[in-house]
Amino acid sequence: MAAHRIHYRTTTVQGHAIFYREAGPADAPVLLLLHGFPTSSHMFRELIPLLADRYRVIAPDHLGFGRSATPPADAFGYTFERLASLTDEFTEQLGLTRFALYIQDYGAPIGLRLALRHPERVTAIITQNGNAYEEGLGAEAWAPVLAMIANRTAETEEAVRAIRSLDGITWQYLHGVPAELLSLVSPDSYHHDAALMAREGQDAIQLDLMGDYGSNIALYPDLHAYFRESQVPLLAVWGANDAVFVPAGAEAYRRDLPDAEVHLLPTGHFALETHTPEIAALIDDFLKRVLGHDRAAVTPLP
Repeated sequence: MAAHRIHYRTTTVQGHAIFYREAGPADAPVLLLLHGFPTSSHMFRELIPLLADRYRVIAPDHLGFGRSATPPADAFGYTFERLASLTDEFTEQLGLTRFALYIQDYGAPIGLRLALRHPERVTAIITQNGNAYEEGLGAEAWAPVLAMIANRTAETEEAVRAIRSLDGITWQYLHGVPAELLSLVSPDSYHHDAALMAREGQDAIQLDLMGDYGSNIALYPDLHAYFRESQVPLLAVWGANDAVFVPAGAEAYRRDLPDAEVHLLPTGHFALETHTPEIAALIDDFLKRVLGHDRAAVTPLP
C-alpha cells in the first residue's frame, strides 16, 4: 500500500520553486502528467493512486500555476517555450531519462516540445483533450484568444480575461458534462482553480501565455513531422463534448499516427472529473501493451 501514497515535493529549477506530486515504485516506468489551464497537478489527485502500483507517476505544477512559484510577468517572460525549458530541466533533475507523457490542454504544447527536443526519451503519449491540430480548436471558444493573438489591445485582452474568472472556469468544468454526471464534478475543483487564478499577478501571467498560444499553432507542422517519423505510441482519451478542444482534434492524430488509439468519452474538457476510473484503465492497458510492462517490483518511494 505504501506505493500508492502521494508525496508532495518541491524542487528548484532555474532559480524557481517547482511543486510536484509523486507516487509509485521508484524503479517502475515513469508517467509524467502535465496539466492544463487553469488548473494544476490538483487535477490528477484521483488518477495518481489508480496508477501508482505499476508506474512512477510524477505531476509538476507549471511555473505560474498551482503551488509552484509565480514570478511576475515583468520578471519572467511567460511563453510556452520557457515553460517547456523548465519542464525539461525538471525531468533531468529527477533523472527521468525515459517517460510516457500525459498531456492535457496547456500540457500538450509543453509536453510535445519535450518530445521534439528529446524524442528518444518519450516512450508513449496519452493525450486527454491535449491538442496538436488546427481542426481541434473549437471556433467559438477560441475566437477571443485568436483575436488577441492577432491584435493585442486593451479591448481584446478584456474579452480574454473572462476565461479565468470563476464563471469562465466553472464553464470549462461543467460544459459538455451530461446532466446525469454533473454530480461527479467536485465544486472544489473549479473553486480551487479560480482562487489561484485570482492571485496578484495572474492577470499579466495568463494574458501573456494566451497571447503566446499562437506559437503552439505555428509548431503544429513540426509536431506532425515528429509523429510521422517517430510513430510514437499514442492514446487519445478525449471528452467528446469539449467545446475548447473538439473531437476532431483527437481524430486528427490518426492522420500522422495510423495506429493511434482514440476513445471519445461522453463528457467535457476535464474528463478526469467524471471518468477517472475509465481513463486509468485505458492508460494501464495501453502502457502495458506498448511498453511490454506487466508489474514492476514495488519499491516504495522514500
